[in-house]
Amino acid sequence: MDSQTGQIKIIRFKIKCLSILFLFLFACGIIFVRSYDDTVSRWKSYKDLETWMEKDFSFDMERFKRFEGTLPPPRAPEETFKLKSGIYIDAAIFAKETLNRIDPSYKAKIAVLLIRQGANHYVCSFMKEGKLFIMEYGTPYKTLVGVHGPFHSLEEYKVFFEKNHPTVKNVQGITYLPR
Repeated sequence: MDSQTGQIKIIRFKIKCLSILFLFLFACGIIFVRSYDDTVSRWKSYKDLETWMEKDFSFDMERFKRFEGTLPPPRAPEETFKLKSGIYIDAAIFAKETLNRIDPSYKAKIAVLLIRQGANHYVCSFMKEGKLFIMEYGTPYKTLVGVHGPFHSLEEYKVFFEKNHPTVKNVQGITYLPR
């Protein structure tokens, strides 16, 4: 009887341990990852996007090197959000689409800096209280990362870019992409 009682206690102990283990694993599996649509629907201003870019987004150096000197196939905003990384074109598209979802009055657009030697560079422009701002997270150069402005024009941002880029000091031009 003693050995049967001991075995029953061991079996009960194992069942309790397994139950706790499964409960723990289940609880860990519920760490909810919000979708792009759900996350953006909760954001109220460009500051929310800026905070996410600062905290969660990282520059993808491998992708940058792989497509150096060319324009890679751009990622959809949902993919950039999921990967939490990208390069100039990915960050610009992500910011444009996200800002226009948050508040269409931002009138976010993609601006392209035309660079003679090397690949063109893409950033996101948006309007806030009638003033022009640039959101730039798709670069390895810390002097250009962030939200910059207000500017009176794209030309004024071009001057800022030339002054703060470590190697590009003569941008041929700057314009908006047609769409």
